[in-house]
Amino acid sequence: LSWAPRPGLSPDTAAALLASGPDGEMVWLDVTHRPGQAPWVRLMGRYLLPICKQRWHTCATFLPQEGLLVCGDRRGSLLLFPCSSSSGWAAESTSIVNGGTDPVVEDSSNELEPSCLLHKGALPLESPLSVLFGLHGKTGVTSVTIHRGYIYSTGRDGVYRQLRLRDQQLEVLQKHRPCKGLQWIEELRFTSDGDLLVLGFHADNFVVWSSRTGENVHCIPCGGGHRSWSYCSTPLAEVFAFIKSGDVMLYHREAGPCEQQVLLSSLHGREITCVRRLGAVEVPGHATFNVFVTGSEDTTACVLVLNENSRAAVPLARLSDHISSVRTLAFSMGPGDEAFGDEDLSALLFSAGGRAQIECYRLLCAGDAASESAVACQVIHVASHRLDKHWEQKKNRHKLVKMDPETRYMSLSVVPGTNTKQLPTPWKFLAAACSDGSVRIFGLLEAARKLVLVAESFHHQRCVLKVEVFLHSWAGGERRHILCSAATDGSIAFWDITGPIMDAVDALHQAEGEMQPLVLDAPLVTIMAHSCGVNSLHIRETPEGQYLVASGSDDGSIHVCLLQVALGRGKAAAETCLQVLERVSRPCAHAAHVTGIRVLRPDLLLSASVDQRLTLWNRQPGELVPLSTTFFHVPDLAELDCWEVEEAGGELRYYCVLCGQGLEML
Repeated sequence: LSWAPRPGLSPDTAAALLASGPDGEMVWLDVTHRPGQAPWVRLMGRYLLPICKQRWHTCATFLPQEGLLVCGDRRGSLLLFPCSSSSGWAAESTSIVNGGTDPVVEDSSNELEPSCLLHKGALPLESPLSVLFGLHGKTGVTSVTIHRGYIYSTGRDGVYRQLRLRDQQLEVLQKHRPCKGLQWIEELRFTSDGDLLVLGFHADNFVVWSSRTGENVHCIPCGGGHRSWSYCSTPLAEVFAFIKSGDVMLYHREAGPCEQQVLLSSLHGREITCVRRLGAVEVPGHATFNVFVTGSEDTTACVLVLNENSRAAVPLARLSDHISSVRTLAFSMGPGDEAFGDEDLSALLFSAGGRAQIECYRLLCAGDAASESAVACQVIHVASHRLDKHWEQKKNRHKLVKMDPETRYMSLSVVPGTNTKQLPTPWKFLAAACSDGSVRIFGLLEAARKLVLVAESFHHQRCVLKVEVFLHSWAGGERRHILCSAATDGSIAFWDITGPIMDAVDALHQAEGEMQPLVLDAPLVTIMAHSCGVNSLHIRETPEGQYLVASGSDDGSIHVCLLQVALGRGKAAAETCLQVLERVSRPCAHAAHVTGIRVLRPDLLLSASVDQRLTLWNRQPGELVPLSTTFFHVPDLAELDCWEVEEAGGELRYYCVLCGQGLEML
């Protein structure tokens, strides 16, 4: 049995009672309270739950605008049913409110049951419109809530999920794991001040966890989750009632003055390892807001806005699907199949890091003057990939050496310009630098939510730290995708991956999204740029159609080379040739690791180091000349991102964001 509020009616006078019976049948009964008399009970619908061992529902709620019912069952599934199978939603509501003259249930208690269910065969047995089978595992769904048009479900798998309704189908947008150890989530409460409280059981304690502060608001010893309980919170007091050893216990706490004041709230629990600027959002009546994504050792990624006027960083969304640290981020701008405005930001975000795990999200950011941050962000989880997850599917795996479970993705780069008139494909491609010595290429089909490994090479034979991909086009329409990878020995390799990508598109199309990974050919050119690991890498095209490749190393040096891409002649007419036109090296440019570098213009470079110096360099023939040095405040610098903004007077201004033990924008 479970109760659900009846939409459009006061909960004090009417409610819906849902009852599960034999053979997976669930009935919906409308119960109306009459003071001093037996309640009215009217049978409104009959529903058939999916076949499983424990075939009963655990929670339900109505979607009044759509005329639908969402419920969770003991098997962990979410189900969507039509709930207008009777004579009509509005008609039933009106007859009850107006006190219809045909009472369905007489006052006599012994007539209650037969009169209510006697003619239930007249109502059809409805099957679900949409089923997400086992969404919360085998331990069951504990609650379903509607908030601002989204559906939220909780379960005893330690996760709560955000879903939406699309063409009468349930679609999971993302999942959240509140905190470590809170495996038994019972309910969500949305507060008036914008906080989300997660109610559940951690070991033998009842816990109220705040998603805003990221900490427990209450922790009450009660013996654990297998008990009846109820929680109520008001501005004056907190009350928790529960049954323990047959006794009804009551915990009551009056609200007191808060003794803790947060001077500056944290973005992450540990150091920030990567940062990317998605773009700017214009909000009427406000300044322009820059939207960033950060990744951290605390296993989360955070979408946030930085306001130059208030100098405050406000988180918009937190992504918690990683099981290890988030090491690198990459994104591809442009709308998917979502509604998209001209002033909004839409991006496909990739995050990767420890345990060889890649996650992919669709981010939609738009101005929202009503919210605290003035920007609203919708996150849709698209796909994920882990190398060891696919190990069990390999054939002849007893003949192979299993991949290192400690493999980390060190760097990501989206392959640009793969969807062309010559090669129309919905697949997007992603290059990854891996700690096991490989360079891997993945294919993403957003519509089918598939992320597939399509090609790899172990050429470097040591940890690959950085990867970048650029597209070179000739006037005749010929195009080449060039991949640049850098390793811990100081070498930088350049690959032509055009052929493997075309072969992968054909294989994926024929095999419907499944394929054996291809082997990349040997690199076109390899240069020894540094004496040790390459910690930063950036490529920029010059107006002459050549490419400047800038890199920074562990030894504090900076290296810049000028490349030209050409086509081979004679028999190898289709082969790509790379020519190194110029090389410039600056030893001891910094006193520590150079972890960030950007080519701002062909004659202007920006480098940042763990020595907390941000230096501008003028590139001249054969040398790099320092122009200016600025000290920044972020210790243990991990990464740098830059962008340019054209001011009202036509002046070009460069901005950069730095991350490490903190975040700073200059």
